[in-house]
Amino acid sequence: MIEDAIAVRLHAVVKHYRTGAGTVRAVDGVDLAVDAGSSVAIMGPSGCGKSTLLGLVGGLEPPTSGSVELGDRDISTLAEPERARIRRERIGFLFQSHDLLPFLTAAENVELQLALSGARDGRARTRRLLAALGLDEHAERLPDQLSGGQRQRVGIARALVHGPGLVLADEPTGELDTAASNDVVELLLAVQREAGATLVVVTHDREVARRLDRTVTLRDGRIADLPAGRAAAASLAGGGEGPPC
Repeated sequence: MIEDAIAVRLHAVVKHYRTGAGTVRAVDGVDLAVDAGSSVAIMGPSGCGKSTLLGLVGGLEPPTSGSVELGDRDISTLAEPERARIRRERIGFLFQSHDLLPFLTAAENVELQLALSGARDGRARTRRLLAALGLDEHAERLPDQLSGGQRQRVGIARALVHGPGLVLADEPTGELDTAASNDVVELLLAVQREAGATLVVVTHDREVARRLDRTVTLRDGRIADLPAGRAAAASLAGGGEGPPC
């Protein structure tokens, strides 16, 4: 059920929130292109709009203005039911908190993703992926019976089991030590390459970012500019659109 990798194109994307204290400019005019099958890290200080931008790419909410294109679809013009269908079928989400349902076993958490995306061979596919991630002996355990690293591997399995064309990871190593972080990134990249998916990772960790194809830095809701020399070097290195860091 592996889908074709999905290219991401953001054009003048804005997301503003009205609050009692005024307008919060979470994302403030972002142009970004991520080629199909490539990987990109989004970095920047806390509160700069990284997670909001990832949510816009994943169709969790529409932008205030601008367009978000996944492949040949402008998802910013779609109603929520259609965006939800795309999220279920074409996108894999991986979060720092894992977001596993506590009353389902590891295998059931993964199988639920397949059921939502309409797959019929969920159990066999789940078992193969959990075994590949070293979790075959833990498949029937509940999340609170697993270590933090094991829960993260279940999260990776759930994000990838339906063969998404786009994988979005929000601080997937934020609570892990260096060794565990390296293991998670290696697993995520290995399975992403095998699936041929596009990968976008929000991270504070420069070592994580270094493992991906390129890095984009946000500040105050905007992509930070590079000095001319570094921008030219990045272009010659094949950094693509949107300034890497």
